[in-house]
Amino acid sequence: MSTAKSSRGSFAPLAQPVFAVLWTATVLGNTGSFMRDVASSWLMTDLSAAPAAVAMVQAAGTLPIFLLAIPAGVLSDILDRRKFLIAIQLLLAAVSISLMTLSYMGMLSVSALIALTFLGGIGAALMGPTWQAIVPELVPREDVKGAVALNSLGINIARSIGPAAGGLLLAAFGAAVTYGADVASYILVIGALVWWPRAKNADDSLSEGFFGAFRAGLRYTRASKPLHVVLLRAAIFFAFASAIWALLPLVARQLLGGDAGFYGLLLGSVGAGAIVGALVMPRLRERFDADGLLLGSAIVTASVMGILSLAPPQWFAIVTLLFLGGAWITALTTLNGAAQSILPNWVRGRGLAVYLTVFNGAMTAGSIGWGAVGEAVGVPMTLLIGAAGLLVAGFIMHRLKLPSGDTDLVPSNHWPEPLVAEKVANDRGPVLILIEYNVEKHHRAAFLHGLDDMSHERRRDGAYGWGVTEDSADPQKIVEWFMVESWAEHLRQHRRVSNADADLQGQLLAYHTGTEKPVVRHFLTINRPGAA
Repeated sequence: MSTAKSSRGSFAPLAQPVFAVLWTATVLGNTGSFMRDVASSWLMTDLSAAPAAVAMVQAAGTLPIFLLAIPAGVLSDILDRRKFLIAIQLLLAAVSISLMTLSYMGMLSVSALIALTFLGGIGAALMGPTWQAIVPELVPREDVKGAVALNSLGINIARSIGPAAGGLLLAAFGAAVTYGADVASYILVIGALVWWPRAKNADDSLSEGFFGAFRAGLRYTRASKPLHVVLLRAAIFFAFASAIWALLPLVARQLLGGDAGFYGLLLGSVGAGAIVGALVMPRLRERFDADGLLLGSAIVTASVMGILSLAPPQWFAIVTLLFLGGAWITALTTLNGAAQSILPNWVRGRGLAVYLTVFNGAMTAGSIGWGAVGEAVGVPMTLLIGAAGLLVAGFIMHRLKLPSGDTDLVPSNHWPEPLVAEKVANDRGPVLILIEYNVEKHHRAAFLHGLDDMSHERRRDGAYGWGVTEDSADPQKIVEWFMVESWAEHLRQHRRVSNADADLQGQLLAYHTGTEKPVVRHFLTINRPGAA
């Protein structure tokens, strides 16, 4: 699949001062987070050597993201994102301060470590969709894709530095100092967010409340077939690939005979491989489409899992994990890019939250499941089982193609304002919309096929019911109907219709006969006094 190349360089977004400052702060913040995660994972192997207990640290970090990513996406769309991000950073700093204090006092237990890791996962759940959603605010539209790619690169720079630095700090000075370094990183991120001169959210009479926005996000997810493909591909890939992440601390200690510093080097190798993978990604995309890249990632990841199960020399394991990092960043950017490309701006935070929910749900369930398998059959056999499953699933899923993402999702604003006899309250509803077409018999089948495609657009943009009827006295008269929960939600539909939807509507109008456009009527529910 070929795409037009942008004339702007890969690092063009860094020319925007606000993006450059926040990007740098994020790299430092993520570096601290990886240092904290290394300390927590390694401390758990000291507190309990059971595979299930070690895997629970991974699960405790990802489970909140699975549970809270969608509500977080809603909040990112309706709150002041700068203030929201500052509050999240304060929460994460409090978690690391607690870990630092308990570790220094020698009071850190298995239950406390898992509980605080869970709280840190809550912060990550709230931050993920919000941080991704601010990108279009920081750079010009033509630099958004480059900014997303730089964010991925920044995470993997942190992944290459953080684990290694965390492992060295842990080995040299202990867990308390390692957690303290993470606290310092949050101070830098909070300072950058406070400095960010973000404009206040404009007052909007059609702004969404939490529960309405939550329902709208779920409706969009249910109706978007391209998003379903991305979510399924992500769930299958990460469920099997999570085996290596859940068991890597035990691989480092039991199979490879390493210490905390060596474990940090392994994770640093993954990060370094991811950086190299991100840099060569443009060339890979010139040769392979998204499906080919994802299949290649599955093959490489499965191969690494198989090699590690054989307990290779430590130096060879470090080299092998370079390839794992490259495969991992390829899969992440391919799937995340596919999700980004099919989501319109109005629901981007919520759509990405659903993607993050599936990603972290697969990682959480996989971590728990692979931990249990490791208890039963041992770490080497578990890695082999996971590798075999990933290979088989990779070739099967390769037949289900990812969406191309070339649809024009910019709002068309081509719907005229609905006619009203008097001002309608925004909360009045439900609202029934009828659109009356005249279609000749020989065009009927093609028209109905196009109308079926239109039904997905109606549901994505806010309709909770849709149907099509014909006039018993005149079968050429076909009425499309759909319902939305309130007048305000229908007005939001006017804003959400994209250029691609307008093109689809234009194709339908080609089948409509007569000099007039299709008749559109809006019916409001009448609240009768005393009605049950």
